Amino acid sequence: MGIAAEWGYWHPVWRADRLSPGELVTTVLLNEQVVLWRDLDQGLIHAAVDRCPHRGAALSLGRIEGGQLRCAYHGWCFDQQGQCTEVPALPYFSPPKSYRLQRYDVRIEYGLVWLARGDAEMPLFDAEGDTSRRHLLCGPYKLSASAPRIVENFLDMGHFAFVHEHLLGHRDHCEIPDYHVVHDALGIVVESAQAWQPKASADASEAALVDYRYEVRAPFQAALYKGKQRDGIALFICPHEPERSTVWFRLALFDLETSDEILLEFQDRIFSQDQPILESQQPKRLPLDQSLELHCAADKASVAYRRYLREHAIRFGTI
Repeated sequence: MGIAAEWGYWHPVWRADRLSPGELVTTVLLNEQVVLWRDLDQGLIHAAVDRCPHRGAALSLGRIEGGQLRCAYHGWCFDQQGQCTEVPALPYFSPPKSYRLQRYDVRIEYGLVWLARGDAEMPLFDAEGDTSRRHLLCGPYKLSASAPRIVENFLDMGHFAFVHEHLLGHRDHCEIPDYHVVHDALGIVVESAQAWQPKASADASEAALVDYRYEVRAPFQAALYKGKQRDGIALFICPHEPERSTVWFRLALFDLETSDEILLEFQDRIFSQDQPILESQQPKRLPLDQSLELHCAADKASVAYRRYLREHAIRFGTI
């Protein structure tokens, strides 16, 4: 069996600033138990399947010794490349190359630890490279919802007036003007979208009709650019299991004055309104068969996203 299409992309799994040297942590990515650790020498982060190849014990129960990972069960040691270097029960045994961990490729981007296997694509967030902006990472937010449902909610403007009333929308201004959806070589772009918002951002002082542009460049990630200045907000999701995810938001704002605390509180408030809705949806996995749910013209972005998932053979978190 070949590698699932979902492994053609990098996935975020941990905040980089919350992994200390010598610390072992465990998480789940695409139904696989993962162990992460930061070495004591160069501060590099490593990742492997959280299972000793000897007898299957969780490597996250072990510890880091001299820059190497020692299993808690029989004490086998593995270096930073995943190669077994010691079998304590056989002190004169030289482990062959086949005695090694199943490792992941690791990158640090957007303040997060990302994992992949083989030749994978990293989601683009163009605003990250703009040094004139203020960059801030929000999260993690843990929820019982599928990654595709979360992305679709991020693209959906029709819920603003009800779920985010008095902030991102108001029931007296429910209408979503027509907008354009473009499929390009990198994914989906939503252009010329607008929403009337009482408080579009933490520093907004009056209501306004706000311009939106969305981009989907990976199955479980998306970005939006809003307002005249084009403040950027990226959505990064770790798909743990088909119905369990962790979310981070990466802000790239021109607001250089509002405190971190106020910006984080505003994002926390918005997502706390989304979470119960997302966790209530049935079915919990996103239906790719268009006949299983009803659609209207305001749903063009989400319909395009479902088509994108089908065309890229993405099945995790869908039905």
